[in-house]
Amino acid sequence: MREIEAAKISRAVSELCIQANYRLPPDVISALKKSLNKEDSSLGREIIEELLENARYARASNVPICQDTGMAVIFLEIGQDLKVVGGDLEGAVNEGVRRGYEEGYLRKSVVADPLRRKNTGDNTPAQIHSRIVRGDGLKIDLLCKGFGCENMSRAGVLNPGEGKAGIVDFVVRTVLAAGANPCPPIVLGVGLGGTVAYAAFLAAQALLRPVGQHDNRGHIASLERELLGKINDLGIGPQGLGGRVTALGVNVEVFPTHIAGLPVAVNINCHALRRAHRVL
Repeated sequence: MREIEAAKISRAVSELCIQANYRLPPDVISALKKSLNKEDSSLGREIIEELLENARYARASNVPICQDTGMAVIFLEIGQDLKVVGGDLEGAVNEGVRRGYEEGYLRKSVVADPLRRKNTGDNTPAQIHSRIVRGDGLKIDLLCKGFGCENMSRAGVLNPGEGKAGIVDFVVRTVLAAGANPCPPIVLGVGLGGTVAYAAFLAAQALLRPVGQHDNRGHIASLERELLGKINDLGIGPQGLGGRVTALGVNVEVFPTHIAGLPVAVNINCHALRRAHRVL
């Protein structure tokens, strides 16, 4: 049985919060650069160049990529032979978020009650998803989710008979309805299967996969490419001002489901895909 100090987990989460908000991931930078060759709008190319310059400045100056520094969503893979000592795991994660948002001068955006709307003052609690796996390691994936794009996300349950065509229609209509609101170019996570709650989880988890890295199942990879093509045919373009590049990528995650349903969820993220990863 391997032991890990709760303080070490807190320190790692704190660092990840700052990293995710200051540094755009390399795969997103690469996707933005590649999109310059695909965008036929001069204004669209200018906007993409400005997004890249913004990312360079944020990294060099150690400032947030965007004023919305998001709600912390944590995905944990916990080895069954790992024991947390000196505190509890959930408390350690929330302490890390609290410290990271304070030390990184990141905006605190979490309210304690959805109706009363009083700010918690430290961006906690984090939304934590845990999975027990073999071994004695701890894998931490952090997604700092801004709500300009989160507000445009959607979930529903289709009739199984609607099949692939129904899925494509649901996703494309979601992006069309979102328009300029999520600050395109966007990255989409799509969850298929399970229950509607699990489909929504899958859609968020899909955003952890690098942009441009397709699913290893051929029919799912084909669906990802088809969705990306149809979304970019909408003409929404960078910042909603028209053009070819509405989305940088579409990642689809699937799970078995019930014979009577076809749950679908779409998690929209702006180009500022604030995520970071650490293995302890």
